[in-house]
Amino acid sequence: MLKFFSRKAKALYSDEQGADMVEYVLIVAAVALPLLAVIIWFWKDISMWVSEKYADIRTGGGDTDPGTINH
Repeated sequence: MLKFFSRKAKALYSDEQGADMVEYVLIVAAVALPLLAVIIWFWKDISMWVSEKYADIRTGGGDTDPGTINH
């Protein structure tokens, strides 16, 4: 039984694929954690902005009149 665990430990240590996966996880965490922090920090502002935009869509209101847009 001890030899089994010894072989598995050596295989795990010599396997470089695990190191690549750790690097990918760290990269994802480096992007996701700051983004999550910004969303949490500005949650009320984002919520108010989305509510205003949704209300504009529901009422049919908007900032511009389609007849005044020049192409």
